[in-house]
Amino acid sequence: MRRLLLAGLVPLAVASAIAIPSYSQPAAALERPVAAPTPNRFANEGSGLQTAVFAGGCFWGVEAVFSHVNGVKSAVSGYHGGNAATATYERTNTGVTGHAEAVRVVYDPKIVRYDQLLQIFFSVTADPTLRNRQGPDRGSQYRAALVPMNAEQRRVAAAYLKQMQASGKWSSPIVTEIESYRKFYDAEDYHQDFMVKNPRHRYILRWDKPKIAALKQMYPSHYRSTFVRN
Repeated sequence: MRRLLLAGLVPLAVASAIAIPSYSQPAAALERPVAAPTPNRFANEGSGLQTAVFAGGCFWGVEAVFSHVNGVKSAVSGYHGGNAATATYERTNTGVTGHAEAVRVVYDPKIVRYDQLLQIFFSVTADPTLRNRQGPDRGSQYRAALVPMNAEQRRVAAAYLKQMQASGKWSSPIVTEIESYRKFYDAEDYHQDFMVKNPRHRYILRWDKPKIAALKQMYPSHYRSTFVRN
């Protein structure tokens, strides 16, 4: 996975457990933006704040994108699935705990609906054709998955995955799956708001800053220049 290069950023025991990513990936491995189809099923979510969970590779970039979306009130990096005993970076990074790096998003559906969040997610954040990997990161903990928090989100997510498959936007099959919500565990403090705290980190510059630029270009009405902090 990404390497934490900033001196003193994390404890030595944590830093020593973080693998050095490969930066010699071929160009085809880069996460290119894709104009995901406009959802043909809108989410009917009422007027109160809603919560959704998205897994799409390294949670730094997923959190950063949603933190720049109008209507998002918070975006928290964490681990979905598995159990509490292994919900740490060191343990989940082994890829055998059952967790996925994920982000819990709280949003106002009067400003941005769940179906619109799905479109943004698959356009600029996660490649839905990759199984157990995203960008330079490999392992089941980096799988792309949708975790609906209610029946309406599940219906909208299922319909959108089918719509994506039929759209022809991607040359490979859609492999992103819907997972039932189990438990979300907040990640360690040093992972929260990582992009805004470490804007010159080389992983951020190569893999995540382009996602924010794509969000601004492709969805200007949804883009917010300020970063919603946890």
